[in-house]
Amino acid sequence: MNAVKDPDLKLLVLVLSVVVLGGAFWFFREDIFPPAPEPVVVQPEPAEEKEPAKKEPIHPIASPEMSMSREGELVPLPPLDDSDSYFLLALIDLFGSGVEPVLVREALVDKFVTTVDNLTRSHVAEKVRPVGRLSGAFTVDATADKRTFELSNDNFARYDHLVDMATNADIEAVVAMYRRFYPLFQESYERLGYPDGYFNDRVVEVIDHLLATPVIEEPVRLLRPHVLYKFADPNTEALSSGQKLLIRMGNQHAESIKQLLRKLRTSVASPSADRPD
Repeated sequence: MNAVKDPDLKLLVLVLSVVVLGGAFWFFREDIFPPAPEPVVVQPEPAEEKEPAKKEPIHPIASPEMSMSREGELVPLPPLDDSDSYFLLALIDLFGSGVEPVLVREALVDKFVTTVDNLTRSHVAEKVRPVGRLSGAFTVDATADKRTFELSNDNFARYDHLVDMATNADIEAVVAMYRRFYPLFQESYERLGYPDGYFNDRVVEVIDHLLATPVIEEPVRLLRPHVLYKFADPNTEALSSGQKLLIRMGNQHAESIKQLLRKLRTSVASPSADRPD
């Protein structure tokens, strides 16, 4: 047979040969190169998610085993949002009927908790205070220079009623009521924005803060740069809202409140926790 001399024919034969060989290779590929075993993918077991443990309270508060009505029946605490009338009755039993006119009527527990939390800060908004406005007007005495003023003794008298009710109350009964309502205080405190905190720890912290209020030599000087008065001494003006409240009461009232706070601290603070100087 004559050799294929036509270049185009040679090219066609070459292409056909490649196609045939390629098809044969593809058909017998598993016999020539056995497929590698597919890798076994082991899915790791999901790690068990654990919620971070809530820290223990510094000053754990003991709960009363039971609270009984006058008839001797157990009285469960109401839900927080329905506790106003119940809490008000407990306050009246503790401090007398004279406490009712000075208290607000809504969200008593929430306002009590919020006010305590804000006493170490610069301001306590009036809308969150459980106590309404005091009777009588805020009074000052003008000085000879006409530029400064002094807190009037008449102004101190505005606090007589509240201080008398607080200091004349049975301290053991006060602590018992605090323990009784503590679950509501704690719930309110968590709702305020402290889900991992403990209200009693905050109470002890605030008590220590108030006890550190300096004694200001009277008469206390004031300035009136605008509508509101402020303390003439910058260091006094820089104090917290709670400390300035004690100063506005006058040194005699402030000392009475401090004595009450010391007794409360002894009852609600853990003896093992160091008290700051």
